Amino acid sequence: MDSELRDRVERAARTHALLNAVKYESDADVGAVMGPLMGENPEFREHADEIPGVVGGVVSEVNGLSDAERRDELADLAPEKLDELEREDEGDDHPLPDLSNVEDGVVMRAAPNPNGPWHLGHARMPAVIGTYKERYDGRFICRFDDTDPETKRPDLEAYDAILDAIDYLGFEPDAVLRASDRLETYYDHARELIDRGGAYTCSCPGAEFSELKNAGEPCPHRGKEPERTREEFEAMVDGEYSAGEMTLRVRTDITHKNPALRDWVAFRMIDRPHPRPEAADYRCWPMLDFQSGVDDHLTGVTHIIRGIDLQDSAKRQRFVYDYFDWEYPEVVHWGHVQVDEYDVSLSTSTIKELIDDGKLDGWDDPRAPTLASLRRRGIRGQAIVDAMIELGTSTSNVELSMSAVYANNRDLIDDDADRHFFVRDGVEVAVDGGPDAGRPPVHPEHEERGRREVPVPGAVLIEPADVPAAGERVWLKGFGCVRRVDEGFEYVGDDIAAVREEDVPVIHWVPAEGGVPLRLRTPDGDVIGVAEPALADAAVDDVVQFERVGFARIDALDDDAVAYFAHE
Repeated sequence: MDSELRDRVERAARTHALLNAVKYESDADVGAVMGPLMGENPEFREHADEIPGVVGGVVSEVNGLSDAERRDELADLAPEKLDELEREDEGDDHPLPDLSNVEDGVVMRAAPNPNGPWHLGHARMPAVIGTYKERYDGRFICRFDDTDPETKRPDLEAYDAILDAIDYLGFEPDAVLRASDRLETYYDHARELIDRGGAYTCSCPGAEFSELKNAGEPCPHRGKEPERTREEFEAMVDGEYSAGEMTLRVRTDITHKNPALRDWVAFRMIDRPHPRPEAADYRCWPMLDFQSGVDDHLTGVTHIIRGIDLQDSAKRQRFVYDYFDWEYPEVVHWGHVQVDEYDVSLSTSTIKELIDDGKLDGWDDPRAPTLASLRRRGIRGQAIVDAMIELGTSTSNVELSMSAVYANNRDLIDDDADRHFFVRDGVEVAVDGGPDAGRPPVHPEHEERGRREVPVPGAVLIEPADVPAAGERVWLKGFGCVRRVDEGFEYVGDDIAAVREEDVPVIHWVPAEGGVPLRLRTPDGDVIGVAEPALADAAVDDVVQFERVGFARIDALDDDAVAYFAHE
């Protein structure tokens, strides 16, 4: 990035770092700064690789200030943000806003459609619900809204995959329900709604009803007697109609100013059997607004979070709640979340299509914006949760910066990740002189973990970009200083002053023989190289740091070693 852009990044990062430090009365956190910084400045995205380093330096400077100095500087840079902080309740250090009407407890639900494993955007709901559950000692219900066996057809493997994803994020539902197990419950409530005059059966063709509805005119079936409606609904339940022949509609206000709320469909006929054997015989299926509304009441849900685009759902459901004299839950509407970095959209159907077409290897392909992919890459669920929480619950659309997730993850894994060398597209260079092995530390900040031994059997592999010109020196990390002579390296000593005072570059390397051939799977494609021999002693699922390359999770250590790249 040029100097002008760097100045802009530093100024914006300093404001957010000061805000974070003052708000929580502690040192600023890089991950907490990255989220809002990248969300508010989408033009920074193309420099996402460089920005964490800039932010890290700014955060270090801010953390060197006293509390009073931070507050004074924030007052100069962003007085309006300091005013907002000072208006907040004393001691409120939650990134999520408080919920209202919590005196009688908090029960919240995630209601996934199990039409496939979760992409990254799906993580926002359990992250927020799980966090609220912990704050209010509440309940977290996972309810699979799987009552559409046609348009959003359930994937039988997705039920367990979604529960695994919730566990990966660090939460455990207090109850797990499948709506397709509860058809008889919905039928019972439909019968009662009919008896209360709140629903009627309708055989109008869809286009014909839409024309009447848009004109604010009732269809000819609206005034039929409840007994007739009840008979026809029982025929629906018994499967005596085909798809499109009969629906059950909730009687609302046919002249309502919002046509979408006029006499909406509560049940329809679907000919295609549900993929779950337990539900395969049913043909009369509730629409989501009816099913979800009934379930929210019966399971005691007190607070609902849903997208701003679903405001009509609450309005439709209130008609049903009014008929039954139920109290509607508190509702929080939020905007959509977008994610930077990926070329693949956050769409279950799109990802599934790419997998079916062979353009992605599976749901855990490193190029896929899925939780399965991030998990396989070694990203901790907590890193995702923390980044999602920082987005809050605004009604505006927000953008999740993957650099914020990576910064959070780096904080979580760095301390435990052993260091290793991994050379891509290695160039073999003979080495003359020096010790028989290099001995770099297992972890530079944990001397007690010792040093690893990397043999030097007469030659090493280094990356093409690290090959020095003739006569120039490089420092083979853990081994010492070498000079390029003819086509090889000549050992010239281990005085670290060459690095500290003479700016000799430090490079990583592996022995020319005896290394571990490795395929590193990254979002940009696979990279082939060789890792140092000690990697063979690692275990599958270990997260390591390949020095000067990045963190990675070990996926296989058989004949073909494989690691999945996490981030730098």
